[in-house]
Amino acid sequence: MEELYTLEREVGRGSYGVVFEGRVVKTGQSVAIKRLPCNNPECIELYLQELWAMRSTAKSHVNVIALHSCFQQTGPRALMPLKAGTLPLRLVESVLKGCVVKAPHIQERSNSKSDTQRRNICDSILQDRTNTIHNRDALQGRITSNLSDTKIKQRPQNRARKRPAQRQEEQPGSLHYMALWLVMEFCNGGNLNQYLLSRPPDTEDNHSVVRQLCSAMDFLHSLGIIHRDLKPDNVLVCVTSKGPVVKVADFGLSKVIEGVAEGDLSRQQFSSTCGSDFFMAPEVWGGLTYSAQADIFSLGVMFWAVLERIIVVEEGTTQEQLGAYVCKSRSGWLMPLGEALWENADLQLCIPMKFKRAPPLPPPPSPAMCTLLLDMLASNPDARPPADQLEVRMHSALKEDSH
Repeated sequence: MEELYTLEREVGRGSYGVVFEGRVVKTGQSVAIKRLPCNNPECIELYLQELWAMRSTAKSHVNVIALHSCFQQTGPRALMPLKAGTLPLRLVESVLKGCVVKAPHIQERSNSKSDTQRRNICDSILQDRTNTIHNRDALQGRITSNLSDTKIKQRPQNRARKRPAQRQEEQPGSLHYMALWLVMEFCNGGNLNQYLLSRPPDTEDNHSVVRQLCSAMDFLHSLGIIHRDLKPDNVLVCVTSKGPVVKVADFGLSKVIEGVAEGDLSRQQFSSTCGSDFFMAPEVWGGLTYSAQADIFSLGVMFWAVLERIIVVEEGTTQEQLGAYVCKSRSGWLMPLGEALWENADLQLCIPMKFKRAPPLPPPPSPAMCTLLLDMLASNPDARPPADQLEVRMHSALKEDSH
């Protein structure tokens, strides 16, 4: 990879891995390079889902993060480029078997050198290869259609499931070298939280952000991609002379449903409880099956927070972030909208809600925008506008706001 890209500096780190700013050797163009360590099958499945979703979007929409290339790391300095349309079958096999599958040469070195044991190793390798060949179509179909739910640890009571944390212990041998490297476009404005909260409210920027996110969601849903973890942290910003350009990113919890006819996406049902507390829909909080309309609820929370500059501090953290809530719970923590609506589907939300906004205060949304936000935050998923209608309604509401 070093012949194509150079690593400049680390720009982010979390349970998923590390993100670096890098450069294209030939052109000097900045890129983001994400290293995803593949040391347990749960995380590998998330990484493959992210890879497949990003390949599905290609570079087709300005408001969706673009994937330039992908490499599979198999040794301390051994990286193999993954061609478009191909999947790392050993990682797919690891997901299906529930354990990290070693490369054949690692398996051989980890056993004794007796002839009997060597024969056993060869038989095992041949059997693995045979199984891989027989199951290759099934493996690719499984990842392509993404029909299985992600393996995510059971959430505590009244808390949401999130990404599984990386396990501290690693497999013996050189498994700690196994990783996927995703090379993506670099966004110089950080995430949406960082960008908007670092400057005074700007109505024009706010309107631009929500308009772009509506366009991105319409595009993703038209491809059968349900994000399932929409929040300001997962929206990146490119600062340009014409204003912010936002990019939906982080597709690790997404689902790709291929061959979905127009209008059928809302009928596709999912069951894994995943997402982030302040942005999860009530049906997800309740552990019910849910559809792509859960993404619309998450967008509604984001839009409300952006337009009214509502700030929350999530339990266990000290970082301020954009988000909306209803009230404090009995324990003193802020209660997310989805949780409150799950407990009381008839709860009436009050938009605009001036007393929750952080100074300096932006102007309140127009009546048309308030109505649209209430529709997006409806407790009944069927009452929320689908993504293709959302963009049209948003344009109309913003036009009224500008007057």
